[in-house]
Amino acid sequence: MVAVMRTYEVRTYGCQMNVHDSERLRGLLEDAGYVRAPEGDQADVVVFNTCAVRENADNKLYGNLGHLAPVKAKKPGLQIAVGGCLAQKDKATITQKAPWVDVVFGTHNIGALPVLLERARIEQESQVEILESLDVFPSTLPARRESAYSAWVSVSVGCNNTCTFCIVPALRGREKDRRPGDVLAEVQALVAEGVLEVTLLGQNVNSYGVEFGDRYAFSKLLRACGEIDGLERVRFTSPHPRDFTADVIEAMAETPNVMPSLHMPLQSGSDRILKTMRRSYRRDRYLKIISDVRAAMPDAAITTDIIVGFPGETEQDFQGTLDVVRQARFAGAFTFQYSKRPGTPAESMEDQVPREVVQERYERLVALQDEMAWSENKAIVGRSLEVLVAEGEGRKDAATHRLSGRARDNRLVHFALPEGVEPPRPGDLATVEVTYGAPHHLVADVFGSVRRTRAGDAWERAQDAPSSSAAPGVMLGMPVIGKPAPLAPVASACQVN
Repeated sequence: MVAVMRTYEVRTYGCQMNVHDSERLRGLLEDAGYVRAPEGDQADVVVFNTCAVRENADNKLYGNLGHLAPVKAKKPGLQIAVGGCLAQKDKATITQKAPWVDVVFGTHNIGALPVLLERARIEQESQVEILESLDVFPSTLPARRESAYSAWVSVSVGCNNTCTFCIVPALRGREKDRRPGDVLAEVQALVAEGVLEVTLLGQNVNSYGVEFGDRYAFSKLLRACGEIDGLERVRFTSPHPRDFTADVIEAMAETPNVMPSLHMPLQSGSDRILKTMRRSYRRDRYLKIISDVRAAMPDAAITTDIIVGFPGETEQDFQGTLDVVRQARFAGAFTFQYSKRPGTPAESMEDQVPREVVQERYERLVALQDEMAWSENKAIVGRSLEVLVAEGEGRKDAATHRLSGRARDNRLVHFALPEGVEPPRPGDLATVEVTYGAPHHLVADVFGSVRRTRAGDAWERAQDAPSSSAAPGVMLGMPVIGKPAPLAPVASACQVN
């Protein structure tokens, strides 16, 4: 008798760390014998990997759980699991509000999911297991990655900062660093599988090394990545202005495969508001970092995060933010309207800014940022760029007869392919000439050449392999693996820095 394979689906909400955790959850489930449910089919196991930083995160979760309640009533074997930041925060509350949930697990014990599912099935009762500290570093767990050519590599988890708008440290704990040798071993293994690009990931990557006492550890790690044969692109996210030091800028500029792109959260251009946020830098320090990066890498594209309407923000404070945007000339910005995060100090602060004022300021900020980004992109017209061909980046590619990918500075490029030219594969590198610059992307209708890569070979092998996989669900506008974050503003999500 042939055993019937149980299927799974992982639904991901929130930041890059959650997306990376979901790779581990998929890997754990497949290692335990589950297979991904075909698109459109009801899975036997549905896992919600949650985010807790939005004001309505719990409403969104319980709404989705409510939709599954009648489905489960008709399919008794269906199991539902809830993990991630909201599970870490609410613990047993989830099974009280939604008693049909089978498993609740936290950010510190994602490796326990298969065992908890089996225990819930055998004991016929909900299993809630929330650890208050890290059990197993997630990167030691199996992974089911979503890209053959690009990968996240975690260098640390947790955060030691105490920003008043952020609940991440309470949910993910204090910073825990991986040893450099372990990080590099994972990168080398990925490159051996065909990966061409890695993004080093942490809540605050450039405080990496604090746990083992080496303040230069992150710059050393960047330089070490430069020695890995076959690794062509290295990125990282997210740094914190407080910890961003000259040795990191030097390592970026002097290591050829470290890309000239930097995501540097600003949050506010007002020193008064930065102090209220407990951001341990001021605008002059921030602008000095931007200036130093551009002096070392004139073509670097710098993106940022900005919060509008933080409690107590005046028009003068907001004008300070607009002034920094004008001076910094960001290539893109994730702009957020402040909303209360349950469990954060800012939630109970006085002088909450009226919603209509926040909306009006937000619109002015987006308009200015679009103007700055469009000006920067128009200046690139006529330049030749190397584009890493991507999968799923261009939503209108079929209509425009173009392909899409990311330039070295992480700008999104849509490019035309002449008739008779064999289309490059995701993971291949195309050389194109920019013919038009829009606020959030570039168009390149002059084609140069294609370099076929081992990453493209790996993508091709993945297409040939039998699979029932469906595209993963990633909510809140955050990227899936292989799709770097868009330069356009998106809805509020986890702001790790």
